[in-house]
Amino acid sequence: MDLGIAGKTALVTASSGGMGKNIAHALAAEGVNLVLFARSADTLSAVAAEIAQKHGVKALAVAGDMRVAADIDRLADVLQKECGGPDILVLNTGRAPNPILAVLDETDEARWNEAYQTQLWSDILVVKRIVPLMLGKGWGRIIAITSASVKEPMHNHSLSTVFRAGVTAYMKHLANEIGNKGVTVNCVAPALIDTSHRSGSAAYSAADTEKRKKLTPLGRAGSQSEVTGTVAFLASMQAGFITGSTIQVEGGMVGALV
Repeated sequence: MDLGIAGKTALVTASSGGMGKNIAHALAAEGVNLVLFARSADTLSAVAAEIAQKHGVKALAVAGDMRVAADIDRLADVLQKECGGPDILVLNTGRAPNPILAVLDETDEARWNEAYQTQLWSDILVVKRIVPLMLGKGWGRIIAITSASVKEPMHNHSLSTVFRAGVTAYMKHLANEIGNKGVTVNCVAPALIDTSHRSGSAAYSAADTEKRKKLTPLGRAGSQSEVTGTVAFLASMQAGFITGSTIQVEGGMVGALV
């Protein structure tokens, strides 16, 4: 199916690796030009070169921190100069501090502040500076990556869930306010997704991975492509009547009817 977005320009944040990088590749495969934003300048440049070579699209790397207003201002200036603002904005962020803990064990104010800055305030900083660049185009797609834990809280995920829920509420308000500009705003909420591409403390152990598979009726982990495909669809022309929604990509883990 032709998603109708070839030639559009997408900004993907936190895109030097992991899910952000995979989302960028998925959009580039549809002919979308990319502006990549993350802190690791060298890694980000390598990803941009890889995307351009593989998919034949333009890919520009802009190094910076989503939590730093001056970096977002610089990003906005580049976007304005290069394309008059993005057509598609994918808000991907870093993870909550490790290790994950039970809610009553989350007593360290520094961990709460880090999670807030990384997962909620960073999205707000990007939105308030970048989205105004989109509003005059008459068309746009905004997709925030959250977590299915917002709907079905997962064990020891409170530090993440609290701020992902904040993102969900923020995006719902935004959807209501800018829909008349032709811009849709949605969330993709994954869970139980394969993390074998990661290394270090962020990856689940083999035992934990097997336990997580049992949380879904499908009895397996989701793939990165199943998440990135959902993001690409929400960025498409065909998804133009979907806004203010959260699409769960969690294999049926969430037990609620609505």
